[in-house]
Amino acid sequence: MELYKIKKYLWSGLGVAGVVFFWAGVWDGLGNLWLLTNPLVSLAVGLLIFLVSAVAFGKLDLKSSDRSNLSLLYKVKNHPKKHHFHIHYKDHNKKSKVKISAKYLVGIEKTFLILREKGHELFIPIYRVEEILHKDKPWSGKK
Repeated sequence: MELYKIKKYLWSGLGVAGVVFFWAGVWDGLGNLWLLTNPLVSLAVGLLIFLVSAVAFGKLDLKSSDRSNLSLLYKVKNHPKKHHFHIHYKDHNKKSKVKISAKYLVGIEKTFLILREKGHELFIPIYRVEEILHKDKPWSGKK
């Protein structure tokens, strides 16, 4: 085995040992606090932490409406007459709803729309899209 591979495994092993020692310190350190020695109090604190993290990180997940918007936006992007479509989205800088033609839609990357208009690109988070219009009427993707 080459020397650089041995070093890589040694550094990886050291990283694993660091994680284990950190976890042992958290486990023993927090578990031995006077209030958390009672299992019911420890359970309640753990559930409270789960609830707070679920509320905080649940907002990062795409909502079902965002997923349906995403599939509709892919349909619009690939539509042969996408100039008939408009996208309504919330603009936080202007603090209002903005209507933009879908003819400027050039791509969708992960959770962003990419629009190119007059030489500059605009990135819009998909969660800000409120409505997709076809000939100025709400469009659901069905014919």
